[in-house]
Amino acid sequence: CGHSERVAHLAAALAEAVGLPKEHVERVHIAGLVHDVGKIGVPEQVLGKAGKLTDEEFGLVKLHPEIGFRILKDIPLLQDVLPGVLHHHERWDGRGYPHGLRGDQIPQVARIIGLVDTFDAMSSTRSYRPAMSREKVLAEIERCAGTQFDPAMVPAFMSIDLSAYDEMVSRATPQSA
Repeated sequence: CGHSERVAHLAAALAEAVGLPKEHVERVHIAGLVHDVGKIGVPEQVLGKAGKLTDEEFGLVKLHPEIGFRILKDIPLLQDVLPGVLHHHERWDGRGYPHGLRGDQIPQVARIIGLVDTFDAMSSTRSYRPAMSREKVLAEIERCAGTQFDPAMVPAFMSIDLSAYDEMVSRATPQSA
């Protein structure tokens, strides 16, 4: 609950931290809001599966960036956010999907969303595993600088104040009575 809103918030914060102009920061925020729209084309039983995905199921999940791109491509006001939707699972080392882009071939908006999307995924409880500790998540982000993530983005991400993010997480977490 709230994943896309948290990704949008963190993406805007990271865009600001790397020095993008205000109008670009706003567009990165919008890209964060819509980055996973393609998951509506992935079967619910796959998205909510409690155990490890089969290769076939993971193949269905890997289609979501292209599905999202196809859903949004004809909306003129979203043309500049499409690279973030399509390429947010590319990796700095070229081992991502859907096109195996590497390094600076990956659009900046996608490099931003990819990093913050991963941070939120690791920080959140999922159907298949509990949330990781903040310390462990940040260590993993640092460890993956230069392989999964743009190494220039990681120090900027580490400088972000996460208090508003933490508030968003607490609002999305069901409180016990």
